[in-house]
Amino acid sequence: MTETQAVSPTSSGSPRWLSGLVLGLAGLLYAYAIWNAIAHLVSMAQSGLTGIGWVTLVFGVVFPAIVFVFAYAIGRRRGAGELALVLLAGLGIVAVFWLSLIGYSILNMSDLVTVAP
Repeated sequence: MTETQAVSPTSSGSPRWLSGLVLGLAGLLYAYAIWNAIAHLVSMAQSGLTGIGWVTLVFGVVFPAIVFVFAYAIGRRRGAGELALVLLAGLGIVAVFWLSLIGYSILNMSDLVTVAP
């Protein structure tokens, strides 16, 4: 095989615009998760947070972005369908984490919120 016949390792078989569309739609869903986490952080911060409360809830804001970057790193050289599946799996992980965070913040509100005298 000559150099002109070599296949590039980055070709995914699907159009680039389709992968961009999948990435954009998934990005909107991840941004919605971040927006919800910020809203929850602001609502909890109004009553005062302890140090562990700030760390927990700020990590809840950052976690969807971390998962999005990690899912993109895994699926960037794959086709649009495989990229969509990887991003959807990451969104499932974010949803499970979000429900755990909500449950933790409801059940342990006395640990997260400072009590005013």
